[in-house]
Amino acid sequence: MNTSLRASRVALVSGAALAALALSACGSASSGAGGGGAASSPTASSASSASSASGGATSAAASATGSPSAVATTATSAPTTAPSGGPVPTGFAAASVTFVSPDEAFVLGTAPCVKAPCTSILRTLDRGVSWRGLPAPVAPLAAQSELAGPAVWGIRFANPSDGFVFGNGLWETTDGGEQWTSAVSPGPSIDSLEIIDGQVLAVTGTCTPNGGCAQTGTLLRRPLAGGAWQLVSQVSDPGVIATQARVAAVLDVSQVIVSTDGGISTAKHATPCSMAGLDVPASIAVTGPNGLALLCAGNGAAGSVDKTVYVSDDLGAHWTKAGSPARGGDPEELSAASASQLVASAASGASMLYYSADGGAQWTTAYGEGDGGLGFNDLGFTTATDGVVVYGPVVSDSNTEGRPGRLLLTSNGGASWQAVSF
Repeated sequence: MNTSLRASRVALVSGAALAALALSACGSASSGAGGGGAASSPTASSASSASSASGGATSAAASATGSPSAVATTATSAPTTAPSGGPVPTGFAAASVTFVSPDEAFVLGTAPCVKAPCTSILRTLDRGVSWRGLPAPVAPLAAQSELAGPAVWGIRFANPSDGFVFGNGLWETTDGGEQWTSAVSPGPSIDSLEIIDGQVLAVTGTCTPNGGCAQTGTLLRRPLAGGAWQLVSQVSDPGVIATQARVAAVLDVSQVIVSTDGGISTAKHATPCSMAGLDVPASIAVTGPNGLALLCAGNGAAGSVDKTVYVSDDLGAHWTKAGSPARGGDPEELSAASASQLVASAASGASMLYYSADGGAQWTTAYGEGDGGLGFNDLGFTTATDGVVVYGPVVSDSNTEGRPGRLLLTSNGGASWQAVSF
């Protein structure tokens, strides 16, 4: 869930860091014997489209483009067949979410259970109207830098069959989560993982219990179908990987690394944050096949941080200042339903989702909770209207802190958000 990663970035801005379901019982399911092997996948796509339009592209127009960090849709009709799996464990709370189609999603979380680990995975085929439990890797759910041994905090699927659970290790499924096998991890701690153009991209770092995570890391890739991890670039203070419209982008201190072919080739461009007198780029979003949006932040004090959004229509070669979200909260993630509709998450004394309908020029508060700053995870979109985010993501096995771990959906590009019941 990149909690430590976000905290290290916010520390540069404000000086204050953000404060297995078995089919019958959580914690007892494993990946089992057998299975394994390489995941089957569509043929990797070629370089991104040369289209100049940036407003209408979406992050999941087709599964072959790679699944975005988190997606949702407006479809609410019941599936023709019920998803396989068991009941939802009582008290389930979410940590991470990934959608693979307009209706189908997988959620990683946890619930109180008798036999640890209590890591659980849920699946929906109808955009959250109903849920079923699936087996999960036998590893506790935790925040980064809290456990030295195996732990999980993120989930991503490329399609309904091929997916990954990641953390201090990597687990892979090729049958929609029915079985999980341990896979070769690209590094000691996976800060962010996305799948695009038939490639798995991962940002790795090193985290130590009670010692936090290093500011430097590595961006790597491997084919979805399997194979060795290959170096893409060394990165510093990277944040999460943003994907949409066959474009992937990740921050590298004051630069942005952009790829239109799943990390096989990249370009680097300077970010304009220093021009605004702000310390660091806080988050990057892909708005279309040629578009990026950048959230710069700095001058933090007492839970308030200056924030300015810049936009680019040539993948970062040139930037234009758009506008500024409210100062309240340390910045977390920026995401885009389109070049027009942007959403930024922030948390400190409260948790807020800021929304812009005009490409970042003007901002309103679309969602807020006076919760002491529980924050968000996996803010993302799959169409020009539909998005998802995890509010108050869980950070420990069995959720001993009682965090809400609530899934929020939007059907109007981020202007308003509604909670989903598990």
